[in-house]
Amino acid sequence: MPFTNQNLLVIGGAGFVGANLAKRLLKEGAARVTVVDNLLSAERENLPADSRITLIEGSITDDAILAQLEDGFDYAFQLATYHGNQSSMADPIADHDNNTFTTLKFYEHIKNFKRLKKVVYSSAGCTVAEKTFDKARATDEDAPVSLYLDSPYQMSKIFGEFYSNYYWRAFDLPVVKARFQNVYGPGEVLGAGRWRGTPSTIWRNVTPVFIYQALNGMALTVENGAATRDFIYVDDIVSGLLASAAKGAPGGVYNLASGKETSIWELAVLINGLTGNKTPVANAGRREWDHSGKRFGSTEKARRELCFEAKTDIREGLSLTIDWTREHMDFINRCVEKHKPHLNALQ
Repeated sequence: MPFTNQNLLVIGGAGFVGANLAKRLLKEGAARVTVVDNLLSAERENLPADSRITLIEGSITDDAILAQLEDGFDYAFQLATYHGNQSSMADPIADHDNNTFTTLKFYEHIKNFKRLKKVVYSSAGCTVAEKTFDKARATDEDAPVSLYLDSPYQMSKIFGEFYSNYYWRAFDLPVVKARFQNVYGPGEVLGAGRWRGTPSTIWRNVTPVFIYQALNGMALTVENGAATRDFIYVDDIVSGLLASAAKGAPGGVYNLASGKETSIWELAVLINGLTGNKTPVANAGRREWDHSGKRFGSTEKARRELCFEAKTDIREGLSLTIDWTREHMDFINRCVEKHKPHLNALQ
């Protein structure tokens, strides 16, 4: 195992994907996993109680925190982000500080590190996906990037790719870019972290919101049910991140995708069926800002170069996520409830 007895760094490691990655690294036999997270959209409880994990609480843009990170890491994963399109549109400055600036400050600090075998940067498939409501084609890694992106979040993610390319070419920093599709699965906690100004602080990606609503007998509100996404289970994303670190070419970019297109309406109906929710799905119409109506990622390059392929069928993944949500509903409700005063103040 390439990560056995290795020293790993995970920026944003207390978040949904980061915490799942940290747990897998421990199972792989890592000697130590250092997590840096400001807990803006995460909770300490996401991380397991293990003596091999060290949590450094704060932003990777903080020079005092960067000073604690010396050239002793074998692999690093840059997963810090300002969660979501809506949050970035509500506060573009916060998105820059927590999404773009994080990558720049981190790379500038580690650009002369000698021990690093690989740095994996988490990018987003929505940034390069074709803006279409017609029939979607699988998005390849070399797809052109539009100059008219839908949100600061998407811009931040592609800026991170630009910085990755620059530091690889200028300093031989061995960065691999991993483009996420729509990740779902156990560990995504609605309301996790601190209030960020909008209801999107609580209601995040579509899958955990739908599951929460369905388990509480609520109507699943679909905004443009004809829209499609590439849903990939979190265990598969973690496997893709590890494959990117172990086998990815420095300077390379890879889709971490299921390669399957699922409509939001189909997702809602499937979740209602799996949870037994009898409340009909509600249609709220299209989100005006979202121009990438239909999209899914090509899996060919990742399969060929990383030997990576998503294994989890969406029905199986949703069933596992529903079970986890039921078991952790009290924790999720506590995270949701702590933001209620802010929601009331907005009304």
